[in-house]
Amino acid sequence: MATDRFPTLTLCTHPLVQHKLTLLRDVATPTREFRLLVDELALLVAYEATRDLPTATREVETPLEHLTGSRILGDQVVLVPILRAGLGMVDGIAQLIPTARVGHIGLYRNEETLEPVEYYAKLPAVDAATASYMILDPMLATGGSAAAAVSLLKARGARRVRLLCLVSAPEGVRHLAAAHPDVPVFTCALDRELNEHGYILPGLGDAGDRLFGTK
Repeated sequence: MATDRFPTLTLCTHPLVQHKLTLLRDVATPTREFRLLVDELALLVAYEATRDLPTATREVETPLEHLTGSRILGDQVVLVPILRAGLGMVDGIAQLIPTARVGHIGLYRNEETLEPVEYYAKLPAVDAATASYMILDPMLATGGSAAAAVSLLKARGARRVRLLCLVSAPEGVRHLAAAHPDVPVFTCALDRELNEHGYILPGLGDAGDRLFGTK
């Protein structure tokens, strides 16, 4: 579902998504279950985000007759998790597109300036001009890291980029739309606001810490 206030944003409002998101937010949800929920939510968001993936025809024989069908060009789909929390979304989406390539972008947020700092980037060798890039990050908070990741991909020739996240803040959606109005965002929730430390409210805490049990 698209929103009038945020034209680049698509909210995934399916009851299953909202049920699993509620469990994900719960502070009492343990690490193992949190990981499973991120997997499942990533798969459901990706289902929405892949509606317009390019396809090619494929000739097949059914048990009864010949058929001209279609196939996704999976080797031209590149999943790009933003380290480290974005790693938690890869496996779920790979269930949908097992032939997808995977790149990695390492960014961390300076706690004083809230600006992203790049420390790692490794992308697969594909035709960047025709590939479909999906940036993965559970949280779209200030939007700085997402915008920086998009800029990095575009600098390497990417033309088709979208962001998949689980929870987003209005500030982050606006920031990314201002920097990259051609990049659609797919999310399970648009939360109320950011606090003074740049965390999403009500949010779900630090996704990386909850995924990896580091806090």
